[in-house]
Amino acid sequence: MDKRPASFYFLGLFFVLFTVFLYGPNITIAILSFQGESGGLTFPMRGVSLHWFGQLFERQAVGDFSSALLRSFALGLMVMVCTVTFSLLAGLAFRKRFVGSSTVFYLTLTSLILPSILVSLGIGLMFDRFGFTPNWFSSGFGSHLTWTLPFGLLIMFAVFNRFNPSYEMASADLGATTLQTFRFILLPLLAPSLTGIGLFGFTLSYDEFARTLMTSGSLNTLPLELFAMTTNVTSPVLYALGTVTTLVSLCVILLTLVLVKQLRKARTR
Repeated sequence: MDKRPASFYFLGLFFVLFTVFLYGPNITIAILSFQGESGGLTFPMRGVSLHWFGQLFERQAVGDFSSALLRSFALGLMVMVCTVTFSLLAGLAFRKRFVGSSTVFYLTLTSLILPSILVSLGIGLMFDRFGFTPNWFSSGFGSHLTWTLPFGLLIMFAVFNRFNPSYEMASADLGATTLQTFRFILLPLLAPSLTGIGLFGFTLSYDEFARTLMTSGSLNTLPLELFAMTTNVTSPVLYALGTVTTLVSLCVILLTLVLVKQLRKARTR
């Protein structure tokens, strides 16, 4: 049996330390969220209960976690749908060069370079100057799209660069219309990539703080509510919220993986 070099153990130890550093805080928060009713924010734990999870969905004296969570979830779904739709349409449009295509492309990517807080400030000021009231579902929604759409567009460019157009040509040779080719050939082949774009758009929107700061209006999304609560709430209810949001994110990822797997099976058939 060959002896492994010393570098193997060094790199293995480094990986273990990195994993603990990466997931240790989440595990600690999850454990502390099960504190008893008299528990605090640190160890040792004073009993074990689900008390703070029950408190989470009651209106707090200094905030409203449940409403903020629902707003962030709804905003994430809205952004996800629009990101997938516009990214697909833009990817199809850019398959052929058109007048001003380079300008449109670089303008789209500009929002990735600009500081997020400046984008948020600019959109907030624009709504104010035009006499519109900023809200999470209007100005906040548009602000989030300036963050998710460029990523979705870049992913679609990468997908179409490797896409084999012979499938579409074969479909046309067999007498299929453009709409039939899109529905039965192109869309199933692109479905796994579109699912990934949707997941990416949802997660980017769900925890976005800077681009929401000046555009959410009087109603906070979850990241803003959490930021406001950190200076006022001194109970494990914050930990319970962190545990719930982590579980929501894991469930979304799991459902997406199952959906991608089913799409691949359908495409194989």
